[in-house]
Formats: sequence, structure tokens, C-alpha cells
Amino acid sequence: MSTSLSGDDSAAPLRGRFAPSPTGPLHLGSLVTALASWLDMRSRNGEWLVRIDDIDPPREVPGSADTILRQLEAHGLDHDGPVHYQSSRHQAYQAVVDQLLEQGHAFYCSLSRRQLAELGGVHPGPEQAVPPGPDRAIRLRVPERPLCFPDRLQGRYCVDLARTEGPFVIRRRDGLFAYQLASGLDEAALGITEVMRGADLIDSTARQIHVLDCLGLESPGWAHLPVITDRDGNKLSKSRGAAALSQENPSENLRRALACLRMPAPDELRHAPVRELLAWALTHWQPQRLAGEYKHLPADPA
Repeated sequence: MSTSLSGDDSAAPLRGRFAPSPTGPLHLGSLVTALASWLDMRSRNGEWLVRIDDIDPPREVPGSADTILRQLEAHGLDHDGPVHYQSSRHQAYQAVVDQLLEQGHAFYCSLSRRQLAELGGVHPGPEQAVPPGPDRAIRLRVPERPLCFPDRLQGRYCVDLARTEGPFVIRRRDGLFAYQLASGLDEAALGITEVMRGADLIDSTARQIHVLDCLGLESPGWAHLPVITDRDGNKLSKSRGAAALSQENPSENLRRALACLRMPAPDELRHAPVRELLAWALTHWQPQRLAGEYKHLPADPA
């Protein structure tokens, strides 16, 4: 496995990213992730990119990509270079799918969700391969051994892909490209060296690393943040109706996000503008405070 050590700042120029899906505006949990990633790169003289993960049109909300970009701007989270859109990368994704099929890493599959559920939710493997044709997914073979990677916040993490899911989808039955494929490829294409995101995606990381391994591409370093939850312990998410961030008081939003990151701003900054809050946060950014925490960081810590 070709995973770079995220603590080695001398290996290559550092480059991080924030990659929201345009399924609605940002909420507090999204801001925490964006802020942490931004602080991590800016405090280490790295570049910070924004990528819009718009590869699933049925789930997208029209206009939300522009809303997200305005929200980032209102909260002072400036990005380097142009905004990148996954919807512009379909030809590149298809070329890689063709390569993986040709090399024997991937195969066509016609199993439905119901059939897969009857098999316990774990795909049995390439013995289920079928010839190319309509209404077929394309799946990627997985190693028989656990895939392990170092995580700056969670430590060494291992996922046994063969036992937890089996060969996973890289192109869906409807022809859309899967998140695992697109996200993994785009980290490499954009030269991303550091990914900081929520711990709810940590199992996806193993799949994305495996995609890159099959192609002989370098994986970025990883850091998975604790998941921000509501008072009932549920992850803040658009699907659960998490409130959209208001742009009327971005400083207050940043104060709440900083508190979630174990960085409560001092009282003298209670009414500070966005730029002043971010400047303070840059000098106090210590991600190790979050090391080992996985879930249930409340959105409104005491």
C-alpha cells in the first residue's frame, strides 16, 4: 500500500481540500470539517482547495453548490485556485474503469440490492461476474487481507474489505460513477497530500486507498475528525434536517465550530470579526487535542 506519512512535511508541498456534495447548504458539522481542514493547511503553509462532489444528480439540490461557496466566503475560508467539479471528470473516470476492467481488477455484476441482502450484504466475489450489458454495476475486487493505514487522529486503522462488503461498486447500474472511485482518483489528480474529514467516512478511506493501490497511485495522508452530533447523539447531516448555516452572523458560527474543535475562543473575541477569529485560531490550532475521539462531539459543547 502506497500511503504517504501525513506528518512528513518535507516530502511534497502540502495540499488539502474540502469536498462537499451539493445536496444542500452547509450546516455546523460541515463548517467544522471545512474549518479544521483550512486551519490545518494554513497553519502548515499548505494550499487549500475546494472540490464540489457533484457526481450524483438525483441527490443534488439546484443552486446548492453556489450557496456552499458563498457560505465559505462569508466565513473567511478562502481557497487556492479554481473550484473543481467532479461532474467535469466523467471521461477520466470512465478511462480508469476501462483500465481496471482490462487489468482484471474489476468485473460486471448484475446482483440486485435484494439479492445482495439475501447473501448477508457481503458480495461473494468475482464468481458472480457477468458479461457486459445494460443494467449492470461494475465492482472492484478487494484483497483477502485487512487493509490498514495510519491516521493522524485515529491511529492505525484497519478494514477487512472482503468480510465487510466484498468487491465494491465503482460504477453504478444506472451508469453513474461511485463516490469511492471518483473521490480516490481526484485526490491523486489534484495532488492532495492531506485529507482531513469526518470519522464517519473512515471506512470509505480504505476503499479509496484500494482504488489508488490498484492503479499504482500514491495515497494522501489521512486525519478523521470526530463526528459532530445533536443533543440526541445523532450525526448532524442534511438528510436529518440539520439547520443550514446562517450568513448573518458568521463570527458566531465560527465560535461554535471552534468550540467543537476543543478551541473555545476567549471572551475578548466574543464580538471579533471573522478575520480576527481565524487569525487567533491559526495560532492555537492543535489537532492532537482531538486524537482518539471518534464520535459524539456535541454541536453545543458546555
